[in-house]
Amino acid sequence: MIVLGIETTCDETAAAIVRTGPDGVGEIVCDEVMSQIALHAAFGGVVPEIAARAHVEVIDKLVRRALKKAGVKIADLDGIAAAGGPGLIGGVMVGLTMGKGLALAGSKPFVAVNHLEAHALTARLTDGIEFPYLLLLISGGHTQLIAVKGVGDYARLGTTLDDALGEAFDKVAKMLGLPYPGGPQVEIEAAKGDPARFEFPRPMLRRPNADFSLSGLKTAVRLEVERRAPLNRQDVADLCASFQASIVDVIIDRTRVGLRLFHEKCGTPTALVIAGGVAANSAIRGALNRFARETGLRAVQPPLALCTDNGAMIAWAGIERLRLGLTDDMNFAPRARWPLDAGAARGHNPKA
Repeated sequence: MIVLGIETTCDETAAAIVRTGPDGVGEIVCDEVMSQIALHAAFGGVVPEIAARAHVEVIDKLVRRALKKAGVKIADLDGIAAAGGPGLIGGVMVGLTMGKGLALAGSKPFVAVNHLEAHALTARLTDGIEFPYLLLLISGGHTQLIAVKGVGDYARLGTTLDDALGEAFDKVAKMLGLPYPGGPQVEIEAAKGDPARFEFPRPMLRRPNADFSLSGLKTAVRLEVERRAPLNRQDVADLCASFQASIVDVIIDRTRVGLRLFHEKCGTPTALVIAGGVAANSAIRGALNRFARETGLRAVQPPLALCTDNGAMIAWAGIERLRLGLTDDMNFAPRARWPLDAGAARGHNPKA
């Protein structure tokens, strides 16, 4: 099976070709990604209108490039998958329209992929893990603990009640005058700082549910910044280190609760899968690896390029769904919100 995947839910335009052999093992033939970081840097964050226009300008070129590098034509494909949400609606519309158009013109099956499901299934492409497993998805727009029980079968164990982790990193970076994207800059500064200098809160610590809340922590950092202004370089480093230390403690505590809930609802997980761009943070990654060793879990983190938004994860999710005979028609509408679990609790952050 060979599938084209298209991703346009935020600020990366991506197109990829993934194929499987007779044994069902997936292979990424090519994965083309065009980042929009330079376009949004001046605004300190993603501007939806700019993102949508940028997708329109490059999507056809990127698809052509992916097909050319893979040495295939539309006629050779077994299906076309495009992210149908959740995400910035303008961008989602661009990718969906391209995917539908190609599927219609080539008389190919079309799959509208849930962006979150694509993240959830990537570890099966890279590491071949079996169901069920615990997924910690931490990115700029999503913070969730999910029980991945099968294709299309998910239980959300916890989510953020306000900011996503990556969003909190970016907002703290902006407070401190660090360039966009802020997450990597906070990590760089934290390496030079004292994590014990500031006592920031650990929101939701030891709560029986696995939800996150980061707005109080963000406010605590802002108040400290205002109290000490103007900041010197060591102040910035220490603030970053203390903020990051708080985040690490929260993640481990929430994951511990998520694992307990997983055992209660789904039995024993085959692995702890860590996905999303925030998982690139070395302090967070190291703490999660230690947690996995302590609890006897296998920790799986797909390569960084497959943790951030990419077309390969969309193509692979398309393959997983096509294997089960799951396709979508041309009436599928783009979705700004699209929770993985049908029974997602009301009142949770729609971005999560």
